[in-house]
Amino acid sequence: MLIKLDTENNLKIGLKKAAESILSGGVVAIPTESFYGLAVNPTDVRAIKRLFDVKKRRGDQPILLLISSVEHLDQYVIHVPHIAHQLMNEFWPGGLTLIFEAKPSLPRELTAGTGKIGVRLSSHPVPTALAQAVGIPITGTSANISGQPACSSAREVFRGLGDKVDLILDGGETAGGKGSTVLDVTKDPPVVVREGMVSRELIEMCLK
Repeated sequence: MLIKLDTENNLKIGLKKAAESILSGGVVAIPTESFYGLAVNPTDVRAIKRLFDVKKRRGDQPILLLISSVEHLDQYVIHVPHIAHQLMNEFWPGGLTLIFEAKPSLPRELTAGTGKIGVRLSSHPVPTALAQAVGIPITGTSANISGQPACSSAREVFRGLGDKVDLILDGGETAGGKGSTVLDVTKDPPVVVREGMVSRELIEMCLK
């Protein structure tokens, strides 16, 4: 099923159906500030395994979380270092994923046994509103087969994944370009795992 988010009413309908699907173990494709992502319930092991199957993703690769508010961070991570607060104040909401020590309550399948979890507050309204509607964070891995190009339109998602997903929220063309920058703040100094939307130089300037 595909729902165009072209009116306020359709947005409400789309978010409601997406939240219902996620809470019942479904896989939903959503727009983000860079590319389309796949959202599932991160506390549902069966949904996480299904997500890996849809993407044909190796089980040793962790999945990041999209949260609806910084206030929810403490529920999923053990410790938020001072440096992380600096970075969140500067770059959230936006294209910076921060890696924290994960609470033991998070499924091992989500963290790939690393004991760490990547978290981001998206600047795109749809993932933030959806996480709020679901009442818990949602996953934010790219909506594509692993190793294939990321998708910047609902049409590309459908072409690549088809009926493997339960719902596609069509928010139009996304910006594309680079994905989020991934920064491990469990290390001192923090380590750039992947440079993306937020440059290494901007991060260094923020932390000076």
